[in-house]
Amino acid sequence: MQTSQKALIIVDVQKAFEHEKWGERNNLEAEKNISRLLTFWREKGWKVIHIQHTADNPDSLFYPANEGHCFKGIAKPLDDEMVIQKKVNSSFIGTNLEEQLRSNEIDTVVIAGLTTPHCVSTTTRMSGNLGFDTFLISDASAAFGLTDQNGTYYDPEMIHRLSLATLHDEFATVMTTEQLISDLMEK
Repeated sequence: MQTSQKALIIVDVQKAFEHEKWGERNNLEAEKNISRLLTFWREKGWKVIHIQHTADNPDSLFYPANEGHCFKGIAKPLDDEMVIQKKVNSSFIGTNLEEQLRSNEIDTVVIAGLTTPHCVSTTTRMSGNLGFDTFLISDASAAFGLTDQNGTYYDPEMIHRLSLATLHDEFATVMTTEQLISDLMEK
């Protein structure tokens, strides 16, 4: 990783993902790794951006009046950290995220959060396409099991690993929390 202006983007680490409706999940350590990244980033004084999924439908877990809209305590933003609300999978669509990164001369983006095949993947793809040097942290993200159009169920670990495989070396460099921190400490 180059030494440049960096931002840590934490995607949708919200209480909504604790709901049983999502089913089985992999990487139950994701939030601990996100917290470790946050601590490291804050110690360095680098930019942290929290993305918060927001829904217009009052029945949604992500509706602002519902508990699920709240950030999980382990990854709660500090008062001086930016929070950007989004309504779709990409953290770049309908938000000022790209503008914030460019105006702060940030060219390196590190992404972590929930869930790997949805908002994390979509944000990572767009970050890469927009020309940011993008890193996705594999053990600081997680997936739930999914059923395809033919009724075939795919377990969360397979969904997670395949999602990462579709992103690595095409849209981002995929690495672990330890790899990232070690790499940045050498700089």
